[in-house]
Amino acid sequence: MAKQRPPLLVVDGYNVIYKSPRYTSVMDESDGHDPFMRAREMLIGDVAAYAQGRYAPIVVFDAAGNVSPDRPNLTRAGVKTIFSQTGETADAVIERLVSDARRENRDVTVVTSDNTIRATVGGIPVTRISSDVLVSDVGDIVQDVERANDERNHVRFTLEDRLDPKTRAKLDALLGRR
Repeated sequence: MAKQRPPLLVVDGYNVIYKSPRYTSVMDESDGHDPFMRAREMLIGDVAAYAQGRYAPIVVFDAAGNVSPDRPNLTRAGVKTIFSQTGETADAVIERLVSDARRENRDVTVVTSDNTIRATVGGIPVTRISSDVLVSDVGDIVQDVERANDERNHVRFTLEDRLDPKTRAKLDALLGRR
């Protein structure tokens, strides 16, 4: 029996980026190059955290017709990135990915708030998540990670670290540390 492939998670990249200050705040047009680079990198990392092995994630970006060495179609952090080709919209890429996956009987979740693409894939049995929901879920993941890091930074590693303040003060006085 063939191994079941994980469901596909297709994310409309720029649609999500423009939905959250988390991404738009890191955009920088001052360098004169690609103002979206940091926002894309952050989104890819967030999608990887969101997918956590439950999905095979793909983030689609509308490249306005210029896939280049600066914007290659790669897999980073387990997330495949696709920049649309000349004359092709990100919506067309998403529609093709969804259609291909459904022909393979593969479950698909599409993340977008774009009404056009939602209507396009609406007749295909897919799960749809709005960009707002993804951004909210990513925010929860970020908070969980920050909380876990904060707890880890407050772990007491030695017996001396675990002493209550009064006992610690007495020990310091006995050892001449004060």
